[in-house]
This record gives sequence, structure tokens and C-alpha cells, in this order.
Amino acid sequence: MKMITLGTTGITVPQNAFGALPVQRVDMETAASILRRAYEGGMRFFDTARAYSDSEEKLGHAFEGMRDQIYIASKTMGRTPEAFRKQLNTSLKLLKTDYLDIYQFHCVDQCYRPGDGTGMYECMLEAKAQGKIRHIGVTAHKLGVAKECIESGLYETLQYPLSYISSEKELELVQLCKEHNMGFIAMKGLAGGLINNSRAAFAFMSQFDNVLPIWGIQKMTELEEWLSYMDQPPALDAEITAFIEKEKAELNGEFCRGCGYCMPCPAGILINSCARMSLMVRRAPSAAWLSEQWQENMKKIEDCLHCNQCMAQCPYDLNTPELLQKNYEDYKKILAGEVKVN
Repeated sequence: MKMITLGTTGITVPQNAFGALPVQRVDMETAASILRRAYEGGMRFFDTARAYSDSEEKLGHAFEGMRDQIYIASKTMGRTPEAFRKQLNTSLKLLKTDYLDIYQFHCVDQCYRPGDGTGMYECMLEAKAQGKIRHIGVTAHKLGVAKECIESGLYETLQYPLSYISSEKELELVQLCKEHNMGFIAMKGLAGGLINNSRAAFAFMSQFDNVLPIWGIQKMTELEEWLSYMDQPPALDAEITAFIEKEKAELNGEFCRGCGYCMPCPAGILINSCARMSLMVRRAPSAAWLSEQWQENMKKIEDCLHCNQCMAQCPYDLNTPELLQKNYEDYKKILAGEVKVN
């Protein structure tokens, strides 16, 4: 298993890390079992956030007494110094630790800098001086913001969506991070569920020597799949490369990644699922997508207010109302039997 060093942090771990957003969906003991098994299987880097409901609490419960054996990264959605300090202290308490290895501004719309008037970067420096955090990182979904953060020289890590269906401009961020000796933490390696071949996803990441993928895991079966690659990591060979090229051709164009930053919708539309229903029905076939419940969810698209709130909040600058309508029309054809899916 390749070892990855995250830029100037000096943090060196296997290129196979744990994204703890999904463990908020399981009970405390199930989460603890999964997290401890991840450690036993060789994972050493665990990423969470104050925004992930009780994810931090579950990590704290699972790893109590083991703090020096793992690396923990968390995040703050605080947008004022007061909110920053409150969230940081809450995270430390729930994680049962007195420090975080990496603390990240979560899903920023701007590159926080010293003296910019917000006081936010100064909060990071204050927390570092107090020993509450060891390294300063940032997560972003917008390309321009991510690039600005890299070039600022103010952050040691960038967390950004990366998968084998990422655009060339997104892939350029990986090289830019390398040039700035900045660690790249890759989220959404399965593109929010659109990718269903873990071997190909893992092999794709393995070509980079500065990228640490964090796989979102909520089931032991999912975890065991990732752990199986510790001893036998898939290589980016000709077969997998050909498969990836075929996948990219199929997913060419604009599509919803399912990040959910457009939510909530004032019309009650489940945008992050409905705006990519056509792809999900085809790529993750399940009778559940055609259930009465999902038919009702899709029908809500008829109630779209065209307020464009979702467009303003989309980090990928998608025309979300248009995507919703296209998916709805396709969905109706599938229900009517006019379009066949596997």
C-alpha cells in the first residue's frame, strides 16, 4: 500500500482513508465497530466535521484512549469568530481530544486571509497557538475558490471532490497542490454514488503521490471492500484505464454530483437526488427508485418555483431547474415503459 504525505503537514498515512460523514446514519455501536475495524485493517486518517451531526461523537467513542495512534481532521462551518471558537471547542469535546491534526474551513465561498476583515484566519492562528489544532486546511467545491486557496500559501491541505470523472480543470488542482507542497484530500471519490466500481476508483487515485482519498463508509461490507485493497491495491492498468474512459464518455456533460449544497428547496424538491435520477436509475439499478415514494418526490418537480435559489448555491454552476426538468421527463418515460433500464 502506497504511503502518502500530506504536503508540509508531515502527516504520512496509507493512501486509503476514512470519510466519516456516513457514520452519522448508523447507531453508536455500529459506527464504533466500523471505525475500530477500519483501524485494525490499516486505516489511520479519519475525516469528520461539526456539520456531520453526531459523526464526531462516534469517532470520540470509538477511539477513546487511542488518540496518538490516529490522525483526525475536522471542519467548521462557522462564518464568524464566535461561531468558529464555539464549534472548535464542541468538536474537541465530542472527539475526546485536546487537539485536531487538521482543522478545515468547511465548504468556503472565499479564501480567508489575515487582515481580510472577517477575523476567520486569525481564529485558525489563535487555535494553533493554543495547541488546539496542528495544521490549517480548507475544503471547497468551487474551482476558483480552491485555486485561490492553493495559491495563497495559507493552507496546508485542500479537500476537494476528485474522481475519475473529474474534469481536466479539476485535475489541474492536484498538480497545483503538488507544486505548492500542499496536501490534497480527495472527497467524493465515487462521485456521490455515480461510480460503482471501487477497484477503478481506487486505481485512479493511486496514480497520484500527493492525494489522500477519504472513502465515505457506513457499512461493514463497504469497509471490507476498501480494506481488501490494503494488501492488494488495484493498479491503473490498461483494462481499468479503458473502463474509466468508457465511463467518462457515458457521463460526459453536466450532471448533479449530489453534494446537497442546493438544499433545502423552498418547494420541497429533493434536488440532490431528483436532479440526477436518470443516472442513478441506470447506474445503480434498484426498484426503489421507481417506488411510489420516489414517484411522489419526482412529481414535486412540477411545483418548482423557478426561484433559482438552487442555481445560486450550486458549487458546480449547474442550471439545476433545467436538470430537474430533464430528469423528470426521462423518469416519466421510464415509468411508462418507453425507456428501458437494466
